[in-house]
Amino acid sequence: MGVPEKLAERMSMAERHEYLRSRFSRRTLIRGGAVTLGTVAGGAFVPGAAAPAAAAPPAPRRAAEQVDGALAAPFGRHLAWGNDPRTEITVSWQVPVAVKRPFIRIGAHPWDLSRKIDAEVRTLHTPAGVGASGDHTQYYVHAKLSRLRPGQTYYYGVGHHGFDPAEPHLLGTLGTFTTAPAHKAPFTFTAFGDEGVGYHGLANNALILGQNPAFHLHAGDIAYGDPAGAGKTTDTGFDSRTWDQFLHQTESVAKQVPWMPAYGNHDMEAWYSPNGYGGEEARWSLPDNGPDPANLPGVYSFVYGNTAVISLDANDISYEIPANLGISGGTQTTWLETQLKKYRAARDVDFVVVFFHHCAYCTSTAHASEGGVRQEWVPLFEKYTVDLVINGHNHQYERTDVIKGDTVAKKLPIGGTAYPETEGVVYVTAGAAGRSLYAFTAPDTYEGHEKETESVASFVNLKDGKRSETVAWSRVRYLDYSFLRVDVTPAPRGRHTTLTVSGIAETGERIDHFTVARRAK
Repeated sequence: MGVPEKLAERMSMAERHEYLRSRFSRRTLIRGGAVTLGTVAGGAFVPGAAAPAAAAPPAPRRAAEQVDGALAAPFGRHLAWGNDPRTEITVSWQVPVAVKRPFIRIGAHPWDLSRKIDAEVRTLHTPAGVGASGDHTQYYVHAKLSRLRPGQTYYYGVGHHGFDPAEPHLLGTLGTFTTAPAHKAPFTFTAFGDEGVGYHGLANNALILGQNPAFHLHAGDIAYGDPAGAGKTTDTGFDSRTWDQFLHQTESVAKQVPWMPAYGNHDMEAWYSPNGYGGEEARWSLPDNGPDPANLPGVYSFVYGNTAVISLDANDISYEIPANLGISGGTQTTWLETQLKKYRAARDVDFVVVFFHHCAYCTSTAHASEGGVRQEWVPLFEKYTVDLVINGHNHQYERTDVIKGDTVAKKLPIGGTAYPETEGVVYVTAGAAGRSLYAFTAPDTYEGHEKETESVASFVNLKDGKRSETVAWSRVRYLDYSFLRVDVTPAPRGRHTTLTVSGIAETGERIDHFTVARRAK
């Protein structure tokens, strides 16, 4: 995105943002179009850390606001839980041009959508010269719904002046969602990282929809609008239009399954805000219960049934890709411990699942393991007996044995059971959602094709650079496209409740499965 490479290597994300804003001067922006993070059709978007908006778009752009609403159909619908999945959800979507009075209709039946709620538009404008795309404006629309009934299926339609989903000829545009139950009940969720746009992402999405998940976790590197992923202003391949493709690609799932992302290195886009997340804040509405929603919008938690889920931002502690290293000043780790302590004490929470981008334990030849995660968070995972850690970043499937103190506490063969209360933590890298695959130094070993390998050569990224290591904890390795399915089965108090974790290949073949068990509260 336009700064000498040697200079970019020494710049933080905030410094890269400031460089871009100064390089694209007021004159350039007036000539090519400005970034607009302001009020449009009844909604506003101003990231907490963003610089003041530049000059307004030039007069000819106003013509787009006069397009007949009947000619502009919503697309890219995606759901996200609010702070309480039993009663809160946000429905988000895109429109191709500015529209008047966007809204959502919602009801318990498709023929009863009389309830109409105003929606908020967040406009994201990228001028020509920032990355690879030409002058491009995106319109993201959000409707936050609250006071919903637990365990209820709702029908909804999104529209605007001139496009009413309640009209008979538009009933085919309706979607559904189901809120979390009020009490413990069996459910399934899915997870992966590093999807991007392409055939393999589509193939995985088709299989995920068939699992009927209650929600889906995306462990960072979402659309790859910035394909370089270094968080640098030299990432010249950046193309904001990639997000239009991604949200259209994932709509078949995300319009009915809450799609919950954590942010990875490819999700830091220097143009929009000093923390790199200004674009993400325009596109997503996530729970705002993290330590600093304005600065770390991808850090949050929620509880579904008997399972607490925590999303973290590993860019904050990454030695490998330090564009946002230290951005929270330690508050994220402090918040994490507070959350873990709270959930372990909660009467209705049995399992704690944590997901984020950079891997705690992986033997990929590309990124391998992140020392910052091992230093800052792994001790907390072990102290509070986290049940499952899900990562992306490395484009493959890899699953560890049970780990404690950086060593194998217990071998966990395919089909085995882990007891985190007394043994340790299991880590899964599920980063083969769609982008080009990486490599291992050891042979693949997966369900039906096991090849015992006692030690694997790898490395870990530390503050002073890479350190080679030989590890014994790499239990399952599969170098092809895949995702994770997790089945949660509650149990009466005192008996073992279980997480059954399965690795599913793009072909539908099961490549791994194991169980995490603990005594139900």
